[in-house]
Amino acid sequence: MSLATLLHGTNPLLIDVGLLIGRVAIGLCFVVHALGKLGLVGSGSMAGFASWLADLGVPMPAVQARMAMLSELVGGILLVLGLATRPAAAVLIVTMLVAGRVGHRGAGYLITNDPPGAEYTINLAVVCAMFLLMGPGAISLDATLFR
Repeated sequence: MSLATLLHGTNPLLIDVGLLIGRVAIGLCFVVHALGKLGLVGSGSMAGFASWLADLGVPMPAVQARMAMLSELVGGILLVLGLATRPAAAVLIVTMLVAGRVGHRGAGYLITNDPPGAEYTINLAVVCAMFLLMGPGAISLDATLFR
């Protein structure tokens, strides 16, 4: 194997496996965050999340909290499955951009800031943008159902 191949060579199978690993990891991340908002993981709750949104001045905080939770839950599951991947990624991008803009307003970039910055939400949006641009890959329900 040449150095050039080692540094930048690939093949379609490696790309598809990479997309699968990324989709599953990020999709599960979104699902866990949604379950946290439902009070099923960690110490959060839907009421607590809605109250925090109300404190931030978000209109209709109970509705917005449920919309954020549903986008993370459904979008995360769809990413894991590789089903409707591009629409799911688009919804998750919007959700993360809103979370970064509203939930981390004025906190800068780094998540280690006090209060925490938007680093995490921005990076999740960027990863979802990659899936929006590249699609789910061949190891997905989209590929199985729509080829």
